[in-house]
Amino acid sequence: MSANNLNERFELIYGYKPNLNYFAPGRINLIGEHIDYSGGHVFPCAITQGTYATVSVRDDNTIRLASDNFKDLGIYEFTLDSLDFKAEDDWTNYVKGFIKILKDDGYLVDKGFDVLYYGNIPNGAGLSSSASLEMLTGVFVKDINNLDITDIDLVKIGMRTENEYIKVQSGIMDQFAITMGQKDKAIYLNTNNLEYELVPLKLNDYVIVIMNTNKRRGLNDSKYNERRSQCESALEILNTVHAEKYLCDHPLSRLEEHLDLFQDELVYKRARHAITENLRVLKAKEVLQNNDLESFGKLMNASHDSLRDDYDVTGIELDTIVSLAIAQDGVLGARVTGAGFGGCAIALVKGDIVDSFTKKVGELYAKEIGYEADFYIATPAQGAHKI
Repeated sequence: MSANNLNERFELIYGYKPNLNYFAPGRINLIGEHIDYSGGHVFPCAITQGTYATVSVRDDNTIRLASDNFKDLGIYEFTLDSLDFKAEDDWTNYVKGFIKILKDDGYLVDKGFDVLYYGNIPNGAGLSSSASLEMLTGVFVKDINNLDITDIDLVKIGMRTENEYIKVQSGIMDQFAITMGQKDKAIYLNTNNLEYELVPLKLNDYVIVIMNTNKRRGLNDSKYNERRSQCESALEILNTVHAEKYLCDHPLSRLEEHLDLFQDELVYKRARHAITENLRVLKAKEVLQNNDLESFGKLMNASHDSLRDDYDVTGIELDTIVSLAIAQDGVLGARVTGAGFGGCAIALVKGDIVDSFTKKVGELYAKEIGYEADFYIATPAQGAHKI
């Protein structure tokens, strides 16, 4: 849907023409999964699929929200003085939560608005539709209220919206990539200090194909919070030997040397994934900068194996589509992207076989799983911005 079409839809819904348009991308993570809350390095990029907002500022403190993705839910209405979480407010809690934390932090948000959202990120696909909605809201609320706040502080508020308001203990990668992304660049991010480097994504004759299993997952309903708790337990155990701030600061040798301290094997395996995944990200940056796509593909495969065997966040749908992808000629590697428990995987595929790849993998997946997958090309894109 174009901005013009969304403007027309806004006028139909609210009865007048809007005057502001914004966009926030979704994201994929090339490698570095489930370690942004353990102080690891991650390697995401923003993508061209994302969320649009058509906005008009009001002269009172009323907020009205509608989404063209949920037309049957109609318009949600509340004021800037009534921003508490309510389950019945559904997707709008991400918007309310972001604004509430801004206000709680002392930022003067006093302009109400009407907004129509539309996203072409499949819900529950693991491409960060919720973080895209949060950061999109942050960008236009900052703009219409003339807030003196940095992009990095907006990113932090996005993460706090998930952690403190939605009650999902996710890390900062999604909001960071969606806000700081640039066209044709990936982001090499150290999540324990937010130092980052924009790395040109040169894939030569290859492209990144997003493979949506169409197995929906909800972070709040998943075992996400449990995984984070297990990593925190592992950090406490290793810190009895040598204190570090984050789990990924511990070397693999220390973890292996002190296996006997772990009474719960699952806690040990969660730590092994986090520490080895961080090492894979460090290597991935090196091989991509050396244009060694074959080695990068192998790191993708190893990452998926670790997420399956040590972190247990994949499942039959993701494992099936990844194994089918890896088996095809012209594919260098594949892995789950995002939190897992359903959602999407990515594959590094020779550009001239993409059509035959999606046809074959799609047919085999539908035969084995019983329903179809969807496929998209991932193109690194600019972060959240005013159109």
